[in-house]
Amino acid sequence: MTANINLTHAECRQRATTVAVEGYRIEIDLAQAADADVKTFRSTSTITFTATTASTWIDLIADRVVSVTLNGQALDPASYDGARLPVSGLAERNELVVEADCVFSRDGQGLHRFTDPVDGKTYLYTHFEPTDARRLYANFEQPDLKAAFTFVITAPQDWQIVSGQAEESRTSTGDLATVTFEPTPRQSTYITAIAAGPYHRATDTWSIARADGSTQEVALGALCRQSMAEYFEAESIFEVTKQGLDFFDREFGYPYPWGKYDSIFVPEYNLGAMENPGLVTFTENYIHRGAATRAQKESRAEVILHEMSHMWFGDLVTPRWWDGLWLKESFADLMGYHVCEAATEFKDAWTTFASGRKPWAYRQDQLPTTHPIVATIDDLEAARQNFDGITYAKGASALKQLMAYVGRDAFFAGAREYFVQHAFDSTELDDLLGCLERSSGRDLKTWSRVWLETAGTSELTPVVDVDSEGRISRLTVQQVATDPLTGEAVSRPHRLVIGLYDVVDGSLRRTKAIETDISGDATEIPEAVGVSATLVLINDDDLSYAKVRLDATSLKTAHEHLATIESPLSRALVWTSLWNATRDAVLPAADFLDIVTAQASREPDSALMGTVLTNAKSAIESYLPVAQRDAARTRLVETCAAGLAAAAPESDAQLIWARHLTYAASTSSDGVDAVRGLLDGSAAPDGLSVDADLRWNAWASLAAQDAATAQELSGALAADDTMTGRTAYVLALASRPTADAKAAAWDKATTDDTVTNDHLRSLVQGFNHASGDPAPEYVERYFASIGDWWGSRTMVMASILARGLFPGGSLSEGQDPAEHPVVRQAQGWLEQHPDAPKALRRIVIELLDDLQRNLRAQATAPSLVE
Repeated sequence: MTANINLTHAECRQRATTVAVEGYRIEIDLAQAADADVKTFRSTSTITFTATTASTWIDLIADRVVSVTLNGQALDPASYDGARLPVSGLAERNELVVEADCVFSRDGQGLHRFTDPVDGKTYLYTHFEPTDARRLYANFEQPDLKAAFTFVITAPQDWQIVSGQAEESRTSTGDLATVTFEPTPRQSTYITAIAAGPYHRATDTWSIARADGSTQEVALGALCRQSMAEYFEAESIFEVTKQGLDFFDREFGYPYPWGKYDSIFVPEYNLGAMENPGLVTFTENYIHRGAATRAQKESRAEVILHEMSHMWFGDLVTPRWWDGLWLKESFADLMGYHVCEAATEFKDAWTTFASGRKPWAYRQDQLPTTHPIVATIDDLEAARQNFDGITYAKGASALKQLMAYVGRDAFFAGAREYFVQHAFDSTELDDLLGCLERSSGRDLKTWSRVWLETAGTSELTPVVDVDSEGRISRLTVQQVATDPLTGEAVSRPHRLVIGLYDVVDGSLRRTKAIETDISGDATEIPEAVGVSATLVLINDDDLSYAKVRLDATSLKTAHEHLATIESPLSRALVWTSLWNATRDAVLPAADFLDIVTAQASREPDSALMGTVLTNAKSAIESYLPVAQRDAARTRLVETCAAGLAAAAPESDAQLIWARHLTYAASTSSDGVDAVRGLLDGSAAPDGLSVDADLRWNAWASLAAQDAATAQELSGALAADDTMTGRTAYVLALASRPTADAKAAAWDKATTDDTVTNDHLRSLVQGFNHASGDPAPEYVERYFASIGDWWGSRTMVMASILARGLFPGGSLSEGQDPAEHPVVRQAQGWLEQHPDAPKALRRIVIELLDDLQRNLRAQATAPSLVE
């Protein structure tokens, strides 16, 4: 990041008052893209726009600017600084032509180039959010300067050449084809997209005949690399796509506005997916090379629907600036889970949200860098950092509550008005709230103020008094909520359900559900009086957003009977409460692990079981005192081995137990033989498919225990010399606990700028594997280097290094957490670098807070479970 590539809200807001963009013609020459020695491609951007100012600037990140022409007059490109091209001498109406040589990417931003090790074929795709369209073509890089785009792409004619619109024309010259695409409707730069390469393509069609007599037909496409085609479940992808289009057409009441609908699954992708209209991009991780659980397929369906909702909310109507990022992402997160449950076969999507998505929000909301859902985004660096748990999961939780508050029908009626009023335009929060107020008749200003404009998490705790017969004589819900940014108390209203459970015939049954409003510091629940309940679950059914505590009796009951609760959502909420208490050092990690040992093997929902086992591993490595870890690691290996042996053949549970056995064994020598047995088949139970991905899990586990030789790992790579295999091989090598392995991983990660994004993630993950703590010298090297990484790498790669190589640490016996050497060094770096980039400081602040939380938990008092 040698050039200043940042953009501020203030300057972009000013530019939007002086410039209105009519259209772009973008010509991209990919004729030599398959030649790895060719590092750049020619990009020609023709922009027509009006101006009320004599000068402005164009955004472009390129190797060089070849030429600039304004209204037929050549301009000197010497003023280009690597990120901005000043343009002066503007007329009222202008045509600007910028010709540049842009760079093929290996970090997943801009135009990413990938060569498949299986067959040597080259694949290209773009990713721009928030502001990397300027790595492909010169433009006005801000979301409110919308325009129509015409893409013209030259590439080998035997490739798939695709963009967000259908082909308008195609010409061929020799081995090359030049494809001109139909102009797009008005849209933002960050959601334009192209892809090219010998992709495998499947096709289908969605059509609708509406009650008003109108009809619509949309061509569907699904693309992936040729070497992944044998694993590609195009029919399942199309099925969910059609179900989603049916739902959104009915509920949004605005016909799908982007012509065709292609879904392209690409390698080395930094995100789960991206909502490029007409060409939605997905990570290849959603293509399963081997056995896949129902939870994995549900996750893919949820993401398909999340991105589809963006076709309206985010693409058709776009936030004016990145402080509205939450609006599109929260809405899409809500719709992804809501439509998944309402319109597809996956009827437990909200259980997944409660157990896997909301904890992301709870963690983010307790960091020193927390922010309101409606955040202030001063510049692009801040925007990149705010793709976080608050923007997505907390925002979705708030909107879920809002849907319940105004009513489902009024919620969708407001959305329909919003799309009609603001189609192909940019908006702010008040635009949406106004539509919802009119559709519901409710004043939403107070709701917005306490839920969207304050930070922090409410904590709800039951205070239960019982009579001599064990029946509730008084139930009070206490609320503690403080905005950490202001220090002021926040009284948030919660419409929620309180579940009262008792043991009936050996199982926990919900004997009463009380739907009520919680507000203020304490709320009496008179409906609970006289009820026998050994477990009180606040926010049962998960209607609100709050950390929920269990009282002592409920905690004991959960330890003995949690897995017998009938509703998977209710079980997920109890598990989440236990996990939050463990992270907050309210429940000792040893007690959480006791409950896992007692209940995980009895958990009937295999996806929820997998989440619990993941948390158990984290509890051991992060929150358990060092002296207790080896015994806990052994116990987790034994739990996983027993679960695997007892699981039904070919079941999801069997596969999940096998995966977690490999994870547990990576930090315990007691699991080495069992993992070896999976690889050679001697300990693989009937029905378990030990496919390539599970084998790599096993090899990484053995490598972390220094129980795999270099020759064995090389042999594993020879057997699976694919993109996935090579990335897994890098992880296995870096996970070895030897000093030489750590030095090699560190050096390659920090000095080799040819390493791809996926390989860099594997290097840093392996380097910091819990099986072997890096030498103390790396602490010094980390803090001495992060500023240089930030200045010399792209933000994507610098962020991977800054986050992935942050030194951890454990509490020594009798040590004060505040005196831990890494805590002191991190605090010292922050004090000495007050002017470091805000995004870098945020990373260090957050990771320091995580470390301090770990150390506090390690110092937690003895067991609370009797």
